[in-house]
Amino acid sequence: MDTIRPFLVGGLWRESNEVLEVRSPFDGTLIGRVALATETDADDAVAAAKNATQLMRQLSVFARTRILSSLYEEIGRRADTIADLIVSEGGKTRASAVAEVSRARETIQISAEEARRIGGEIVPLDWNEAGRGHTAYVRRVSIGPVLAITPFNFPLNLACHKIGPAIAAGNPVILKPATATPLSALVLGEMLLASGIPPGAVSVLPCRSDVAERVARDPRIALVSFTGSPAVGWHLHEVSRARRVTLELGGNAAVIVHQDADLPYAVERIAYGGFSNAGQICISVQRVFLHRPVYDEGLDLIVARVRAIRTGDPQDTVTDMGPMISSSAADGAMDKIMEAVKGGAEVLCGGTRLGNCLTPTVLSGTTPDMAVNRTEVFAPVITVSPYDDFDEALLMANATEYGLQMGVFTSDIGRAFRAFASADVGGLIINDVPTFRADHMPYGGIKGSGISREGPRYAIEEMTERVTMVINLRDVS
Repeated sequence: MDTIRPFLVGGLWRESNEVLEVRSPFDGTLIGRVALATETDADDAVAAAKNATQLMRQLSVFARTRILSSLYEEIGRRADTIADLIVSEGGKTRASAVAEVSRARETIQISAEEARRIGGEIVPLDWNEAGRGHTAYVRRVSIGPVLAITPFNFPLNLACHKIGPAIAAGNPVILKPATATPLSALVLGEMLLASGIPPGAVSVLPCRSDVAERVARDPRIALVSFTGSPAVGWHLHEVSRARRVTLELGGNAAVIVHQDADLPYAVERIAYGGFSNAGQICISVQRVFLHRPVYDEGLDLIVARVRAIRTGDPQDTVTDMGPMISSSAADGAMDKIMEAVKGGAEVLCGGTRLGNCLTPTVLSGTTPDMAVNRTEVFAPVITVSPYDDFDEALLMANATEYGLQMGVFTSDIGRAFRAFASADVGGLIINDVPTFRADHMPYGGIKGSGISREGPRYAIEEMTERVTMVINLRDVS
């Protein structure tokens, strides 16, 4: 495979002498070769974005909507190709990749709709004598160049969650994709150009982390939107000179199943939420708390369901769960499992590894201080623990530095609202797992899970500034 994919700087394709080999996380097969952007390329991308700021700001709502609608159509035309890339470079199953492409289109469609809803307000200022005859008119304007840094686990949809709102708000954007999954991002760059975005307003920069940090530190960047690990995210928050930094940093999501819940349904959803994409989802189910009256039955059902998950080649249509993204990621997960076992936990199923494929794992007898509960495992691993009282379960679920989403299964609406009042999370999901996300809903965490919210409408709020004009109608008596 001699072809080296170029990267995009201000709408123009470039090459470099530094080349990244993109390999399948399942068997190491070479998927593609990608040129990496240098510091000079990064500086040029920032300059192009800065130069395009006024052009993007002055685009009419109609023009922004037309670009996004065209991108929606482009993704549809190339859906099969993009899904193939997501399977190959990211290790997702075909069904999961197809679902991601569909969601990405929806995210872009929602962004196009929200572009039409960016409004303002009129504020009477005559609250006192000095304000008589004065009225304020408030509108939202684009913030400027956006640096979008995305992870490997949803290489298309999470990029669209940043690019879609940026275009809707009238901002140029620089996309830095994950090192493991740059190919789908480069195709997204091709589709953006085909959709009519002003060339200088878009760059796609596969690059080393130090080059990405260089961009984040550049004062010409108005907003850094980062999704990824807490360590990297909080570091960027500290060093960035952007006016705003938005972070979505994952967690160790809890699920509470009370005795009045539909237990078989809860178990089915837990199996989905804990093991989709090999558990490599920031809102993946990690900690399960079962009410003691249903603990034994629920645990048996969970183990039986998890044992039925077929792990292997993501290209095989019968595979339910593919590999982890890398050998180091699998090593880290196995280390946490072994630590738990040494501390007295029991492996009820899984706990083994073949290459980068980790068998779906269920642990019991864990303690809150174990890494499998305390940290984000980001792997196909769940822990199951009993509780006696619902308020106790809430305390256990809240006892973490993270706070992204939580799931509660109960048929009691009062209990649901009790959880809503005390759950330390950005999103509480009743009668479903925390892995549920609709792309137009406000999404994001508190505590160590990040700051701000995504979902096109809410991202647009972050990517715009309020500007106020005051008019003094001097002839008003």
